[in-house]
Amino acid sequence: MRFQFSRQTLIFSFLILILAVLFGISAARITWRLSDQQTSQQDSSQGNQEVKIVSEESVVIDVVKKTSPSVVSIAVERKILDLQPFGFGVPQTRQTESGIGTGFVIREDGLILTNKHVVSEKGKYFAVLKNGSEEKKFEIKQISQDPFNDLAILKIDATGLKPLELGDSGKLQVGQKVIAIGNALGRLDNTVTTGVISGLGRGVSPVDPATGIAEKLSDVIQTDAAINPGNSGGPLLNTGAQVIGVNVAVAGAENIGFALPINVAKSLITDFETTGKISRPFLGIRYTHINRDVALLNDVPEGELVREVVDGTSADKAGVKVGDIITQMDGQKLTEEKGLGDVIRTKKVGDPIKITVWRDGQTLQLSTTLGETPQE
Repeated sequence: MRFQFSRQTLIFSFLILILAVLFGISAARITWRLSDQQTSQQDSSQGNQEVKIVSEESVVIDVVKKTSPSVVSIAVERKILDLQPFGFGVPQTRQTESGIGTGFVIREDGLILTNKHVVSEKGKYFAVLKNGSEEKKFEIKQISQDPFNDLAILKIDATGLKPLELGDSGKLQVGQKVIAIGNALGRLDNTVTTGVISGLGRGVSPVDPATGIAEKLSDVIQTDAAINPGNSGGPLLNTGAQVIGVNVAVAGAENIGFALPINVAKSLITDFETTGKISRPFLGIRYTHINRDVALLNDVPEGELVREVVDGTSADKAGVKVGDIITQMDGQKLTEEKGLGDVIRTKKVGDPIKITVWRDGQTLQLSTTLGETPQE
């Protein structure tokens, strides 16, 4: 009886040993399969990342190749006086060209869009188009400026140009990838920077380096794509090679630039194509807004401080003087939220207006009729 019990025990133990071996082999197989699957997933993930990186680079490269031939360097002809060594001889005057900004083709018959401040000074301007090693220079025959926005339309004698496609800036989203192309640092050769849209509907007052006067810009696009001196007037593009903005300004803070929404320019282009010019009401002053805080500190009213009055314009005829503060127009108080430009934007050429100005502690009521933006 004792032998029988031991035999049964031995058989039972042997069965347990066999089951343990089989279970161990199965577990090893499962572990190997899981490890193999994880390795495959890691390899696949790394492969997807590589494909994604290559894909993003390819998109930027494709956009640049497609649009660069339509991006224009704006140059101005300047006169330089060469002095002779040690003061001997007669000084010689020579002409040279320097790049001052960027523009881009909007019509195949020679229409170019750029910033107003790029072509604001008197002088002889040229548009330089480059396609690879080929370079063509055209004299700019007509300059039409928009007084409400930092935009200008240029005309050159050319045909068969490749215009850029204009997108819809009303559908932009924060975080969207953008590409900026322009004639950085005035080298007459395009450079490319990339970034994202970091803000929409911003209001800024960039300072014109030529005059030191700040001009208020509303509803602009904020981006971290580098916009260097000379990039002004160049296109801000989406990854579909469509223009969604016009590069306009660099902020004092690092990695912050601004662009005017392209939808603002679309109506300007339509008007120009219809009439051959930009017809906008024009008062004839340059000004800086004095906000409420500055006004309180200086014991003056809030409004537009007149920096310059253009001779023969509506403001000149009304008696507006440099140093005046325009506080109201047609009864509307001029504030930081709604300034002089916003009110004039609602008017038409020939509309009569009433201007309230503060001068030397006195409030004066002036009247005039809005003129038309002068065409250069």
